Amino acid sequence: MTMTTSPVAPELTLSELAPRVLQSEIRAMTMECDRLGGVNLAQGVCDTEVPPVVAAEAIRAIQEGHNIYTRLDGIARLRQAIADKLAAPQGPGTGTSGLTVDPSREILVTSGATGGLHAAAMALLNPGDEVLLFEPFYGYHVSTLKSLRVVPVVVPMGAPANEVDDWHLDINAVRAALTPRTRAVIINTPSNPSGKIFTRAELEALAEVAAERELFIFSDEIYEYFVYGDERHVSPANLPGMRERTIIIGGFSKTFSVTGWRLGYLVADAKWLGAISYFHDLTYVCAPSAFQHGAAAGLEKLPREFYTGLASDHFEKRARIVAALKDAGMAPYVPRGAYYILADASHLPGETAALKARALLAKTGVASVAGSAFFRAGLGENLLRFCFAKKDVDLDDACRRLRGL
Repeated sequence: MTMTTSPVAPELTLSELAPRVLQSEIRAMTMECDRLGGVNLAQGVCDTEVPPVVAAEAIRAIQEGHNIYTRLDGIARLRQAIADKLAAPQGPGTGTSGLTVDPSREILVTSGATGGLHAAAMALLNPGDEVLLFEPFYGYHVSTLKSLRVVPVVVPMGAPANEVDDWHLDINAVRAALTPRTRAVIINTPSNPSGKIFTRAELEALAEVAAERELFIFSDEIYEYFVYGDERHVSPANLPGMRERTIIIGGFSKTFSVTGWRLGYLVADAKWLGAISYFHDLTYVCAPSAFQHGAAAGLEKLPREFYTGLASDHFEKRARIVAALKDAGMAPYVPRGAYYILADASHLPGETAALKARALLAKTGVASVAGSAFFRAGLGENLLRFCFAKKDVDLDDACRRLRGL
C-alpha cells in the first residue's frame, strides 16, 4: 500500500527584514533617561513653547468639529499657506523660499517629515535601487530605505579640521559611489546630527551629478530656520534645472515645537505628487485634521521676526552647551545649523559610543546618543550627540550636570 505524507507546513516566522531591525539608539537612550529621571538631550523632542496662535487654532479646530478625515493631500488652507511661504522672497529667516508652487497639484501635507519620505520612496524607488546618503547620516533615512528593500549607499563627508570648521562634501566620493542602480540622493540641510549646511557650491556640484545620471534629490529641510551666524539655507530646488527632480520634505515639528503632532509637508513636481499622495494615503490616510489648522494659522500670522528669533534663541542655547562641553573635556564640533552637537567622548569609559553614552548618563544624569548611530559600523565610537532644543531651565540643568565631569 502506498503511504502518503502530508506536506509540512512552514513555520511562522518574522519577515526577512525584521531580524535585522533594532530599536533606534535614540529611542533606547530616551527610555533609559526616563527610567533614571535624567535630563534628555538624546531625542530631538524640541520641548520649547508652542506659539500661542498655533496651539489656539488647533484647539479651536477641534471645538469646531474638524476631527474627521481631510483630503488626502491636506486642507486647502494649509496647502495655500505653504505655497505662500515658499513663494516669499529669499533672505534671512525665510527658510526654503523663492519657489512658485501650485498648492492644488504640488503640495502634500504629510504625517510628519518621516511620512513624507516614506511615501516618496514608495512612489519613486524600486527594491534594489541604490540611494546615496552622507555620513554622518540620520538613521531614520537609512532605515526607511531598508524597510522598502532599497539599498542605502553611504558616502562619507570630509570631517572638520577643528571645532569651528564644517563637514564638507567630497564630490569625487559621490561620483565613485555611483553605479547603474543609483536612483536618488538624500540630503539633510541643515543636518542632523552634524549641523552641516550644504553650501550653494556643494549643491550645484550635486545638481550636476543628478542631471548627468537622471537622479532624484530627496531634500530633508526640516531644520530650515535653524541657521546661525552668516549661514544661509539653500534648497536644491532653487537651482537651475532642479525643480523637477527635487522632492522637498519639510514640516512643523521643529519650527513650531510640535514634534508630537506628526505634521509635515512634501513638495514635488505634479507628475510625481499623485503617486506619492497615493502611498501616503495608503499608509496614513491623512495628516491630523485639527493640527493642520494650527499649522496654517502659524504660517499665516507669525511674523518673520518669529523665525529669525528661532535662530537667535538657539544660537544662544548652542553657546551655552558648547561652553559646558568644553568644561567637561568633551571637545565639540560647533554646528552651523539645526540643534544638535557632536562632541568628543574618547575619555569616557566604555569600548563603544553606546557604552560611553550610558556611562555619562549614569554619572551625570544627562542623556545623549551614541555617535555610532550616525555612522557605518565601527565608526563614530568616540562621539556623542546632544540636542540643545530644550527649555532654558532644563538646558542649564544639563550644562551644570555636564560640568560635574
